[in-house]
Amino acid sequence: MRPALDFTTLKVFIAVVEKDSFVGAARVLEMPTSNVSRCISQLEDKLNLQLIERSTRHMKLTQAGHLLYSRAKPLLEALEQTETELTLRQMQLKGPLRICIPNEIGPALLGSVIADFACQYPDLEISCVTNLSGLESLRDDLDLAVIISRGKMDDSDYIARHLMTIPCTIVAAPAIIQRYGPPSHIKQLEELPCITTVSALKGAPWQFVNAKGGFETIKVNAHYRVNSGEMAGRAAIAGVGFAILSKQACQPYIDDGRLIEVTFEQSAAPLQLFALYSDRRYLPAKTRALIDFMHQHLSALS
Repeated sequence: MRPALDFTTLKVFIAVVEKDSFVGAARVLEMPTSNVSRCISQLEDKLNLQLIERSTRHMKLTQAGHLLYSRAKPLLEALEQTETELTLRQMQLKGPLRICIPNEIGPALLGSVIADFACQYPDLEISCVTNLSGLESLRDDLDLAVIISRGKMDDSDYIARHLMTIPCTIVAAPAIIQRYGPPSHIKQLEELPCITTVSALKGAPWQFVNAKGGFETIKVNAHYRVNSGEMAGRAAIAGVGFAILSKQACQPYIDDGRLIEVTFEQSAAPLQLFALYSDRRYLPAKTRALIDFMHQHLSALS
């Protein structure tokens, strides 16, 4: 089978034709004249045709050379135009941008941020959904997913950029503390009634930060499961059991006495907010701009 022509060689050939010399083509292409000459010779060998008649004083295209030039020139121009359009599309802040943010905490933290971003870049067509699917949502043709994680995040094929750390604490209603007494060690939570998640955070055990900065997991007595921080907070206030909640979210209830903060030697592992995307090398400018925008605004809240 005849070997295929490559565009680099054709680009050299066209430069030689248009500059009417090897030296001129070498100057335009910023490469040694000997490389230009070798490239044309290799092209002729590949085609088994003479394309350019050379002499010490001038060069002249053969009939085959004229045919190749007339066919290759528009092809290369079309390719270069396509490359330019693709590059501009990658760099421009316009077109569709599909994102997913987590329920509840997503709108609370990012609702105004994403709206401000949309106002700043009106040529973007933003589609934002809220759910807890996180990592799986990237498989649904989305550009970016914001996820919540606690403790060490699982390895994946996606790139994760940290956006925010959300401190957490253990709380319970006064009635629960009165009934069971204040626990002094995290292991006691394995026997005490606790409010946990159904599938949020993958239903993972509660995690605490140990003295070495690592994570220690506790399989608490999960007798009440929800998929909502708001639901967990309401259940804790009602006296259903102990809950691990965002410190900021439950602070008003701690202040007014409806919840009591329980402290241990190990602190509750914080929630981490990450932006997930599939490939850093080819990350479009619009996606990178949104990540930077969110990071800038959320950093001010940390």
